Amino acid sequence: MTMPFVTGEPGAVYNSEVWPGLRLHFEERHLLLEAPEELDSLSSSVFGGGPGGLRRMVNIYVDRTYRCDDPQRDITALLREWGYPAAGTAGLLTAVQLRYAAVAEERGGDFAVCCCVTAGTGNAARAGVRRTTFPASWTPGTINIMLAVDGRLTPAAMVNAVITATEAKTAALADLGVRDAENGLAATGTTTDAVVLGVSQRAGWPLLHAYAGTATDLGGTVGRLVYAAVTESLHRAEARAGTGAVVRP
Repeated sequence: MTMPFVTGEPGAVYNSEVWPGLRLHFEERHLLLEAPEELDSLSSSVFGGGPGGLRRMVNIYVDRTYRCDDPQRDITALLREWGYPAAGTAGLLTAVQLRYAAVAEERGGDFAVCCCVTAGTGNAARAGVRRTTFPASWTPGTINIMLAVDGRLTPAAMVNAVITATEAKTAALADLGVRDAENGLAATGTTTDAVVLGVSQRAGWPLLHAYAGTATDLGGTVGRLVYAAVTESLHRAEARAGTGAVVRP
């Protein structure tokens, strides 16, 4: 587990220790996770979401007053400004300070996993109960998970990995005592969480993973890394704010 940018300056780069060529760039207003090859992807990102292929994940900071009438337009303009192709890019927006990004990674016998999380709980919510909802609603992500797997996964295993990552996020919030402010119940996430999964499908790995649940080596690793990164990102933000409560940006 590392917090590579909490004391760093824009322009800093974190080089993955488990996946040669995978780099995380800390810039003035965004984090760029760039892969050495095209990845199969599955994501809920507001830009470039769904299934497809990608080379980069961009987590973009916006302040709380950001008007999200057309995030696709805004992200397209920012990518153009920074010189990143729109094709092959998953774009996320967050109101969490990027210096609180936590990175957790691990290499196994049949895969390597790198997880980067920015987390806050300003709009923590519990799924499965009646609460205030809207016909269509979108705001910048509060818990954004960027998950890169160097390995071979079936499409079903990719969905399974996203499920496991979500379960791990929820477990972290439960252990931290995060509550839905509207009803006081244990939060399962926030109203604006997003996850991006990218998989190398590199032929050099002998095993094709058909599953990525918590009973598997891969799923167990994904769960541990997401849990650790969510927890550390929230703890670091708390410490910086000088409070004993989970920070709510």
